[in-house]
Amino acid sequence: MTIPVILFTGFLGAGKTTVINRLLQQDHGRRIAAIVNDFGAINIDAALIETAGDDVIGLANGCICCTLQGDFLRTAKGLLARTPPPDLIVIEASGIAEPQGIVEMVQDPMMWNTLSLDAILCVVDVADVAEDPARLSDPLWRVQVEQADFLLLTKSSLVPDTLARTVTDRLTVMFRKPLLDIDREALPLELLDPQDRSNTSLGAPASRAGHSTRFEAVEWQSKGPVPQAAFQTFLHQVAPSLLRAKGFLTFTERPGRTSLLQLAGRRATLTPYRQ
Repeated sequence: MTIPVILFTGFLGAGKTTVINRLLQQDHGRRIAAIVNDFGAINIDAALIETAGDDVIGLANGCICCTLQGDFLRTAKGLLARTPPPDLIVIEASGIAEPQGIVEMVQDPMMWNTLSLDAILCVVDVADVAEDPARLSDPLWRVQVEQADFLLLTKSSLVPDTLARTVTDRLTVMFRKPLLDIDREALPLELLDPQDRSNTSLGAPASRAGHSTRFEAVEWQSKGPVPQAAFQTFLHQVAPSLLRAKGFLTFTERPGRTSLLQLAGRRATLTPYRQ
């Protein structure tokens, strides 16, 4: 069984803990474990998230993208050994973390068959950018934004609407990432929460409306294996219009071997899947 992982990154004070609390408190019906990293010796963020009632493990006094890698791997293996294991693992990186180091840990050979990186979400403080435009050129801030699949905008309600729109437009032009202003609209759980992998029946394509009229979910199932080259061509054509895509595939070139497709924003991966 492969457990999906969602990584939340973002600069210091962007509001990551608040966003994760909102996610945990939704009626998701899943067992979610949160790994929360605070650079200081006292993990304040973990204490704040514990009020959500889910399983929260704090990693303090260092950064999991570098000095706490061993602690993270031990924590992840401990979660995987539980009965039952979590349905989803949420990681809150510290505000000074570079995402790539955490991505490499999740994709460590020790975790290859058990963890799957679903998405990287970067929380961006609109008020901070509006008040300090120099933030856009901060090297660490830019790395966090550039390596994300989605940008979750927070604190836009703290600045005038015209200024918030200016910041949003500039972020769109600079980074070409899907943006969700969660100060002004509900956090769309269907974009973050892993799909129900128990549904393996075959049938025709179907569509259904999401919680917001901005989003629509489309499901497609094949009656047999598909050619890999043709599928990759198709995916390249439709990817620009997709926010999320995931599913299990069997290619005609690899009979009996299942692959897991994950697409988030502009990042797509195709990896072997073992249940």
